[in-house]
Amino acid sequence: MTGGEVAGILVAVFWAILVAFLAVALARLAQTLKATTKLVADVTEQAVPLLADASATVRTAQTQLERVDSIASDVQEVTSNASALSSTVASTFGGPLVKVAAFGYGVRQAMSRRSQEPQRVPGPRQVIVGRTVSGARRRKKKG
Repeated sequence: MTGGEVAGILVAVFWAILVAFLAVALARLAQTLKATTKLVADVTEQAVPLLADASATVRTAQTQLERVDSIASDVQEVTSNASALSSTVASTFGGPLVKVAAFGYGVRQAMSRRSQEPQRVPGPRQVIVGRTVSGARRRKKKG
């Protein structure tokens, strides 16, 4: 055997090992692709119903939000009506009720003073430097 023949045999063995290595790598790659394809198919089978359920849930939530929105607008309208009604009642009855209460208070005060103090006849008023001092004030100064 000559050197060229030995070199040819070595190259042939090298190529045979390389081809065997590539065949094993391609076989493993094919198995990985099969497993990936099966996994994607399983995920698709499970994801489609889940997405349908999620879509139905979102539609239901949208319907409920529309209902809540209409309820909120109704509550806002009722609130504004109640505010207007309370303003009307306050302006209609507030002033007269305050006047009646003040009148009643004044009558009670007058009646209590009248029952507590004997009738006094007011004395003459004294004028001091352009002012009038009542009899009650003169009594306070004296004693």
